[in-house]
Amino acid sequence: MRVATVDIGTNTVLLLVADRGADGRLSAVAEHATITRLGEGVDRTRRLSRDAIGRTRDCLTRYADIVRDLRVERTAVVGTSAMRDAGGGEEMKEIVRALFGVEARVLSGQDEARLTFRGAMVGLSDALRLESQQGVRRRVDAELSMAVFDIGGGSTEVVLGRVQGGLAQVDFSASYDVGSVRMTERLLAHDPPRGDELDALAAAARAAFSAVPPLPDGALMPIGVAGTMTTLAAVSLGLSSYDGARVHGHVMPRRELERVVRHVASLDLAARSALPGMEPKRADVIVAGGAIAVALLEHWHADAVRISDRGVRWGLAEEA
Repeated sequence: MRVATVDIGTNTVLLLVADRGADGRLSAVAEHATITRLGEGVDRTRRLSRDAIGRTRDCLTRYADIVRDLRVERTAVVGTSAMRDAGGGEEMKEIVRALFGVEARVLSGQDEARLTFRGAMVGLSDALRLESQQGVRRRVDAELSMAVFDIGGGSTEVVLGRVQGGLAQVDFSASYDVGSVRMTERLLAHDPPRGDELDALAAAARAAFSAVPPLPDGALMPIGVAGTMTTLAAVSLGLSSYDGARVHGHVMPRRELERVVRHVASLDLAARSALPGMEPKRADVIVAGGAIAVALLEHWHADAVRISDRGVRWGLAEEA
């Protein structure tokens, strides 16, 4: 079966078209990511703006054409933080219904976290198995404790759970109202950000995550999902163009993450946008996203993070 999944996020709209092979694994036929900034101003106004809806409609129109051209059999569309938090979500649902012929499902924070957890590990099974066996003798089918986080534009999802034999069990999931767009609009007024703004940003992120449970004993390193983490990894690697094969599964030491975040925070927007590996439309919110990641890894006392460029859309495809 060929499925298409669309994730309408606060910052980015993602499309995945995938087939399931004879071995049961999903493989991408097409993937697209478009920054439409649907959540622009939502933290202040609590409404989706006309411009943001228009940009997102244009993107979804292109995606609907792709879905038709690729003869998709089943389509699922979800909305996340911006559509949860703001007025105007019904108009977005009408747009989805007209373009795709399906109902857009607005995910709760917990549902978003669950799909993130499921999607994050697609394509990482070999790397996770190797990590689990390094320095400790474990059975090949041993239960693995996992932590996954997804820094979106409006919120950050955190999930703790276990994986065994390809089956995932979520033990804790929560959504926190700290996201790259939300925190940029709320706390970063200068370019580059001032020291007091960066201190306030770090303090807000630490406070938001204060109740997140610690990593379980023997847990693998956390997995960071989606655009903030893939962009920071691409900048660290100095990629002239995005290479998912190099980014997906890449291990980034916390010390290197901190270095990259300090570096991007020291630059103005023009210089930040020109960095190798930087998605220019993400450059204005990457400092806040990076600070959120650093705060969560500090909370967990984690020395490194594994990067996944798969998340809700992949979990949704598995579900579909």
